[in-house]
Amino acid sequence: MSKKLMTEIIAGLFILLFLYTALSKLNEFALFKHFLWTSPLIGRKANIVAWVVPAVEILVSLLLFLPATRRRGLYASFMLMLAFTIYLAYMIIFVPKLPCSCGGVISQLSWQQHLIFNIVFTILSVVGIRLSKAVPASNHVSLS
Repeated sequence: MSKKLMTEIIAGLFILLFLYTALSKLNEFALFKHFLWTSPLIGRKANIVAWVVPAVEILVSLLLFLPATRRRGLYASFMLMLAFTIYLAYMIIFVPKLPCSCGGVISQLSWQQHLIFNIVFTILSVVGIRLSKAVPASNHVSLS
């Protein structure tokens, strides 16, 4: 399988993940915001975070979809997954009663399973970044 195809598959997985989770959060917006309010890390910032997180997930999906911005989208995916993973790890370690602010199927995972899921996707984003660096950019014009 070519590096370009692997990069596109990884980007596609992230597009599906981010669009699914963003739409789930927006579909159950009141519930999502309520759980953010109960988070010790977010609390009073819940109103802003409730809008920013799905918006960023949709924006990153758009970056991943467009070939010209795919590498930026992969970097953004890494940063987003790393932030989500750190948040989950913090909550598991330091918060005795864990709320769930996830939507859809992912909400069926335990916090520990969700952490493993996020770690796998964080690693997948690194693989995507490395593969995208190995694929020559077809949008650049050579002046030589």
